[in-house]
Amino acid sequence: MSRRRRMVVANWKMYGRLTSGLVLAREIAEKAEEARPLNFDLVLCPPATLTWAIGEALLGTPVMLGGQDCHTATHGAYTGDLSAAMFVDLGCRYIILGHSERRYGHGESSELIAQKVEAAQLAGLTTIVCVGETADELKAGETAEIIEKQLRESLPKKIKTANLVVAYEPIWAIGTGQQPEPEDVVTVHKQIRKVLGEVGETVRVLYGGSVTPSNAENILCEDEVDGVLVGSASLNADGFWAIAEKCQ
Repeated sequence: MSRRRRMVVANWKMYGRLTSGLVLAREIAEKAEEARPLNFDLVLCPPATLTWAIGEALLGTPVMLGGQDCHTATHGAYTGDLSAAMFVDLGCRYIILGHSERRYGHGESSELIAQKVEAAQLAGLTTIVCVGETADELKAGETAEIIEKQLRESLPKKIKTANLVVAYEPIWAIGTGQQPEPEDVVTVHKQIRKVLGEVGETVRVLYGGSVTPSNAENILCEDEVDGVLVGSASLNADGFWAIAEKCQ
């Protein structure tokens, strides 16, 4: 088994209103409470509007709180943006950065993501940095090249590897129901560790992309996979817990 503590992260994306979000968070927290002690880390990353309320609902439970993105600056005239310190104030311990929906939907470069990673780590957050290739890059056999380039350029020079988690999310798998073969995931995770150098064996590397209760075990049974980043399947408490308990 992996020497690293495993983790399961829920990315709720832009889903959930106050009532439904609280119900979902409480249901997940109840399941986690019943399963104490957890031998893995469980993190919920709700929309920013729900962060405070969800954080309050999770107090005293084994479930931790995370954010989905942050600004590079500590403060300033940035209408609509939120700093890393603001998420810390809300009780967050983790934050997702460089998700493909930010890279491709908002045109975020790896250089910008590196600035966000630095800001988040300075604020005390553990950063979950996402990397992944497109379908065209996969077909062209460029996966290794793309992953290495994204990872190197998405990490600042002063990176705190103790506060770093990397998530491999092949873009072609996100929300499509498609998934790479476990051996292909292992190959990419090994590459990520190689790029990270001597600390590669200590950094947790997650898989994300159409993770469901029916396919999670095939991925999580691999020693190179330290957990999963779950999207749509995390919006159902029973389904999400069915994934999470594969780490228990």
